[in-house]
Amino acid sequence: MSMKPLCVKLSVQPSRGLVDEKFTVLVQNLLPGFQLTVHALHQCEDGHSWEAFAHYTTDATGTVNVSQDPSLDGTYSGVEPMGLLWSLRPVPGSKSGLRMRKMNVQTPMVVTISVYQGHQMEGFLDRVSLASVVVERWYMAPGVRRVPITDGKLTATLFLPSGAGPFPGLLDLWGGGGKLVEYRAALLASHGIASMALDYLTPQITKETGKMVDNDYFETAYRVLEQHPQILGSRIAMLGLSFGTSVTLRMAVYSQDVKLSCAVCISGSHVQPIGGSVEQILAYFNRNADKTRFDENNQVIWRDLLLPIPTDPSLKVDMGRLQCPLLLVVGEDDQNWPAHECAMDMKEMMERAGNSHLLTVLSYKNAGHLIEPPFMPFARASTFKTVTNPPTKVMALWGGELVAHSRAQEDAWRKMLVFLRENLYGGMKHGASFSNL
Repeated sequence: MSMKPLCVKLSVQPSRGLVDEKFTVLVQNLLPGFQLTVHALHQCEDGHSWEAFAHYTTDATGTVNVSQDPSLDGTYSGVEPMGLLWSLRPVPGSKSGLRMRKMNVQTPMVVTISVYQGHQMEGFLDRVSLASVVVERWYMAPGVRRVPITDGKLTATLFLPSGAGPFPGLLDLWGGGGKLVEYRAALLASHGIASMALDYLTPQITKETGKMVDNDYFETAYRVLEQHPQILGSRIAMLGLSFGTSVTLRMAVYSQDVKLSCAVCISGSHVQPIGGSVEQILAYFNRNADKTRFDENNQVIWRDLLLPIPTDPSLKVDMGRLQCPLLLVVGEDDQNWPAHECAMDMKEMMERAGNSHLLTVLSYKNAGHLIEPPFMPFARASTFKTVTNPPTKVMALWGGELVAHSRAQEDAWRKMLVFLRENLYGGMKHGASFSNL
């Protein structure tokens, strides 16, 4: 075993912060020209371990600054301040199809960042590090409150920002996998927006009755936000990803009760039978199941189910009737849904109707379907369980390329927060700090 060349100093600042907050990794007290590996290790709540690593060479002062110095090799290369997070991947020997998602937002994502001598590629757990630091990344800022919702037979969780309020509100809808997914809503609340995560495909009421929810379920969720004493009832948004986009656009255009200040739709479509229930929309998608394709790794490609985009107006939301600002976020390599094609069709519909001034489109080349909050590890494909009865487990191909997709996540999140603040807060700056943590 090599002796430590000097008393290595490793610092990560801030060592505790929000998951979308950048940190600086600094390695000091080494010899000039010293070769080292910076390694990140995270164990998920499901027990699976993820790692990222990069090779560096110290400068004339014996220092490496990950925010400024280029990685020569590893899970990323070049100058990538947050590469140690977004390039995390399952450790060798892990089962295939893993996707990292935070289950308990009341605990932090804990990452151990270590420095090893030499340019190492594997076997990190069998080596002695020169230095290590434990880093915490949180979805809930100090003072954010997590409130389970029981009103109206909803399966939902409301996250209220720190302080007395009142705050603007947001209804957060995930996609076709169902379940109550809280981490995005928690992070939005950490930025000053009261956000409700809503399970609408696998809620308790569906489990009890065997029936899928109807429009009233979403309107009830909206009313809970609208009537909450700490929420500005006149300033409410909806955010949908994938299938959540289908619901968001339908409610924004056709609901008499849901009056949105703005809407954000990520990786989704406006194609659906107008007036159809959630169950009927799913049935419409499944009607084209014969268009399902598989790649050479037997990964499912569903993007063709909605192609070509229908010309029949009864088969897509009338975007010309939209009356609130809309942000569309799409990846041009989305293999799960034809999100880019749908965005272009929506833009054309709105231009014809004269309301395209309400539309902002963020389209990212070589980004895939799962456009998440920034620095989330990239999953080009992962295991996916359908909400059909009985459920089917497949390996879904989401698309995208590691670096481009990670850049898209960071850029889209930043611009989405600006969009939400402009339309919900009227330009006032709100957020949260970890200075008191």
